[in-house]
Amino acid sequence: MKSILSSVADFIFPPKCLLCGRSAADHPSKLICPPCLLQIKYITGPTCPKCGLPFVSPAQKDHFCQKCLTAKKYFTRARSVGYYHGILLDAIHKFKYNGKTAFSFLLGDLLANCSFGVIDFQGYDLLIPVPLHKKRLKERGFNQSLLLAVRIRKRSKIPIDYLSLKRIRWTDPQIGLSVDERLRNIRGAFWVKNQKKILGKKILLVDDVYTTGSTVNECSKTLIKSGARRVDILTLARAV
Repeated sequence: MKSILSSVADFIFPPKCLLCGRSAADHPSKLICPPCLLQIKYITGPTCPKCGLPFVSPAQKDHFCQKCLTAKKYFTRARSVGYYHGILLDAIHKFKYNGKTAFSFLLGDLLANCSFGVIDFQGYDLLIPVPLHKKRLKERGFNQSLLLAVRIRKRSKIPIDYLSLKRIRWTDPQIGLSVDERLRNIRGAFWVKNQKKILGKKILLVDDVYTTGSTVNECSKTLIKSGARRVDILTLARAV
């Protein structure tokens, strides 16, 4: 009966793609049309084994990037679904800045269903979303990273811990800052409330975008120094 009613509703009120306005009836989410979905550029081919940076030439093999060779990374590895431009960028911006929280179903499922090879969901004890400062959370009304983690939790059954890692210091938006400014801006911004909950745990840290990696690295540093056994990073998009 539910299926019949849903089909009738789609006939009377055809679902439209939230990105382009065309019919989205053919996609299970009813949020995006297949042509838009096909425009997402997924990250494949050679990447940095540490931070997941994709390399330009498909003829190259996986190798460490310059930043991972010269700068300390507290996480074990980071991977992203696709490039942060075009359709994926547009979807993330509508989700994050325009309050289109329905996108969390689509974008969260992209994370949960993508095969990364080195990211095995069964190998983690906790899912931890990158936290927002309470002021930012009040402004936005939701934590986009937590909504994405909820979708991963639905498939993987990994417990979510959104209380242990706290953002205790207000920071300026990272957009527009240089690499050095981002590092200074985020330094000391996080704190673990209850170390017993993460002691010895293998943690998958979830965020929407990996830009320079300064935020997720600072989170990882805080978690590792508080007793986490290992931290890996999973994000929707990678800015290159």
